[in-house]
Amino acid sequence: MWYQHDGCPAHFSLVARNKFNEKFANRWIGRRGPVGWPARSSDLTPLDFFLWGTLKDMVYKEEPTTPQIMRQRIIEACASITPDVIRRANQSVIRRI
Repeated sequence: MWYQHDGCPAHFSLVARNKFNEKFANRWIGRRGPVGWPARSSDLTPLDFFLWGTLKDMVYKEEPTTPQIMRQRIIEACASITPDVIRRANQSVIRRI
């Protein structure tokens, strides 16, 4: 597992960095960390670079006409994302660094 911190100044204090190194065995991404935060890269998490856009494309393939239809499409879109797709999205995080 990798930890990606949010850039909050308190999260790159020496105490915090030592705790991250202890908890995540130097497998964390962030300012002054073992893996630096790439410039202008707010989209390293699978939720940011994959899931939200994919779900939006599925839900809005045709404009939903009612809130009920929209809810149903969201449920169906989430159900259609297989564990294998999630695994591949997670693996692609390393390539993005």
